[in-house]
Amino acid sequence: MTRLSVNINKIATLRNARGGNVPDVLKVAADCERFGAEGITVHPRPDERHIRYQDVLGLKPLVKTEFNIEGYPNKKFIDLVLSVKPSQVTLVPDPPGALTSNAGWDTVKNKDFLKEVILDFKNAGIRTSIFVDTNPQNIIHAAKTGTDRVELYTEPYATGFHKNKEAAVKPFADAAVIALENGLGLNAGHDLDLDNLRFFNEQVKGLDEVSIGHALISDALYFGLENTIQLYLKQLK
Repeated sequence: MTRLSVNINKIATLRNARGGNVPDVLKVAADCERFGAEGITVHPRPDERHIRYQDVLGLKPLVKTEFNIEGYPNKKFIDLVLSVKPSQVTLVPDPPGALTSNAGWDTVKNKDFLKEVILDFKNAGIRTSIFVDTNPQNIIHAAKTGTDRVELYTEPYATGFHKNKEAAVKPFADAAVIALENGLGLNAGHDLDLDNLRFFNEQVKGLDEVSIGHALISDALYFGLENTIQLYLKQLK
């Protein structure tokens, strides 16, 4: 079964809006695991506008499932990941001021840079994943960086789902075949939700993990966190 990793950035956004420690990011992460989540994802950004670097350090001893740290691999991020040694690091090409991840890596242009960074992480025993689009060349060249997995950027699928779900998912199903043929594990994330997740999981073969934050935390306002995590898990069975 495809694993569900809950991105808790939005919990930190809510906390930071008021100051203090409500809601408690560390407690929510533990609750997510207790409610059935099979991983916790965080994406610390340079301005720490949601998850802070101190949050990541605090989560290190608490996360009992898979801990996934996403981010752009500048020196501060690399040092943090090497210090924490999570289960997985996901490399994204976001510029410092990006509101949210909105593109995958050009792995042809950035292959040498990615190879160097990935080698450091792999030498530390950390599984690596690269955020990519469905362009076959970006997937093929991702494999040449030495990464363990790729994470498919799924916003185009979510955008097209209600217009023509078969057409929307086809590039991702095709990309999955290419990834598997090149020896890569397969993750996915961005704008997956209770409407579109089941179909995506059924059509994209070999999916190891989905990382979901914004939609899941928003749904939890209506359904409660425990119930919401169970609803998402049902979509993946």
